[in-house]
Amino acid sequence: MHLLRQFVHELKDKRKMIADLAGSDFRKRFAGSYFGVVWMFVNPVVTVLIFFFIFQLGMKSVPPVPDTPYVIWLIPGLVPWFFFNESVSGITNSLHEYHYLVKKVVFPVELLPVIKVCSCALVHACFLVIMFVVFLIGGNMPLVTWIQVLYYSLATLILALGIGFLTSSVNVFFKDMTQIVAICLQFGMWLAPIMYWDGMFTAERPWMAPLFKINPVYYIVTGYRDSMLTGNWFWERPLNTLYFWAVTAAIFYIGLKIFTKLRPHFSDVL
Repeated sequence: MHLLRQFVHELKDKRKMIADLAGSDFRKRFAGSYFGVVWMFVNPVVTVLIFFFIFQLGMKSVPPVPDTPYVIWLIPGLVPWFFFNESVSGITNSLHEYHYLVKKVVFPVELLPVIKVCSCALVHACFLVIMFVVFLIGGNMPLVTWIQVLYYSLATLILALGIGFLTSSVNVFFKDMTQIVAICLQFGMWLAPIMYWDGMFTAERPWMAPLFKINPVYYIVTGYRDSMLTGNWFWERPLNTLYFWAVTAAIFYIGLKIFTKLRPHFSDVL
């Protein structure tokens, strides 16, 4: 608990620096690019179109939510996944990317993953706005539960940060960690599930239901769809909520603990 209190205290004291560096990181990713921020949306839009042609036009997939087009059902699953995927990938490489800050004795290195995830959160905020606009254009009336995506966004941020503390610290000494993370994220996307719903498999194989729910991202994806489509609140899934936060708390603490233990050696290796 002392480690967590110290970390929270550091966040409070350095909040202005975190905001400034996160904004700088956000702008830096598009520096020198001819189309700039446009590239931020190209990959997600292409991904949505691919799944639209494959699952809706090709496989004639019918979402579990009545009278809901597949694309409208798909977007609340992809939006948090893009945030999670980009955050974990970015944090994993953050110490190498900001190696010049790691070598500064006075700089709090544990804030680098926080800066990276906050930068990704700025991108995520743009996608949230786009998601709301698409829903409104599609004729979906706003629900009170739409505000709940902020809760699930926070849940995604904390989970990604916990995993990132572990992967970024290991990546300093074992650079193959970047490739391992990329592979795990590919599997994670299909195990969430995002493009399909678990009922397609669990209806005939009930034993598979717990396997999907083991993945903490399942809780987040389901929560986004609850918020945007069905109007369910997170407390209506009490067991899933307890499980998610127990796993996330454990991952966060272990990740921060390992990061703190390895931190004195970062500057020597980098």
